[in-house]
Amino acid sequence: MGMYHLSDELRAGLADTADAMVAPGKGILAADESSPTIKKRFDAIDLASTEETRQAYREMLFTAPDVQNFISGVILFEETLGQKDSQGTPFPELLKQRGIIPGIKVDKGLARIPGTREEKATQGLDGLGKRLTAFAAQGARFAKWRAVIHIGDHRPSRLAVDVNAHGLARYAALSQDAGLVPIVEPEILMTGGHDIHTCDRVSEWVLERVFSELVLHRVFLEGMVLKPSMVTSGDACPEQAEIDTVAEASIRVFRRTVPAAVPGIAFLSGGQSSELATAHLNAMNQKGPHPWELSFSYGRALQEHPLKVWAGKDENVPAAQAALLKRARCNGAARYGEYSPGMESG
Repeated sequence: MGMYHLSDELRAGLADTADAMVAPGKGILAADESSPTIKKRFDAIDLASTEETRQAYREMLFTAPDVQNFISGVILFEETLGQKDSQGTPFPELLKQRGIIPGIKVDKGLARIPGTREEKATQGLDGLGKRLTAFAAQGARFAKWRAVIHIGDHRPSRLAVDVNAHGLARYAALSQDAGLVPIVEPEILMTGGHDIHTCDRVSEWVLERVFSELVLHRVFLEGMVLKPSMVTSGDACPEQAEIDTVAEASIRVFRRTVPAAVPGIAFLSGGQSSELATAHLNAMNQKGPHPWELSFSYGRALQEHPLKVWAGKDENVPAAQAALLKRARCNGAARYGEYSPGMESG
């Protein structure tokens, strides 16, 4: 039966959307912070997190002039999918008018896996099919689900890797069934003292398991996007791998594990500084051509500067939007391997 349970029309639509999400020179803005996470971000600028402030912040991001030249899609939080801009236009509609594809985070966060050392499984499979159909009706064209893998203290366990690979595949199959392109996000956390070689081994194992589950669940590979972490040193490792080493290790792992049928790999930034996330992406694209587009799906690495500049004040909106455009433009250049640190001062 393979993946042909999806109609030809549905598969063509999924492939078209996935290709557009990883279009050359562009990447995805992750603006899907959960309520606790956005509160943490707002605490840093002394701003209360309310429905109004969250709406104002996201409107500032989505209406930044020219950002559509470098941003192909935006991942929304459920609340944001239902919100409107100050002119009364629903956010999904506003994005679509700008040529930006709206997407939706559909997982329900993490829960401890009993019998493990605080390893986590992602919640949200129950009733997911119905929710996906409703999100598609609200204008979403793709979905996102994050799984988290820890390194260190005898982790990851085989149990955690298998539970998370299975969850990602179930979600991806349900998404495609509802006509949404799944972003498959197995994040291997940077936290810890492990070196890049450990991250390399774990990354290869995790991605191998994820893709064997995706195939088992008959996921249409041409109609999905992978959102992995880069192969880096742990944040507490005394020896931090060079940019070039990270690029080489990451590409090697993906060549071994990610089928060429997948249209694109959109990296998460995972706690890297904005500039380092861009530099790593640039170095990888300089080593091309690759079987897949190497793109970005950054949250903090696109928003950190704009959020500080905005600080919750209307009069700072243009300057904050300029800060977002600068980061988007730098990452857009990195998609071609044409970024240079000189662009940072420009």
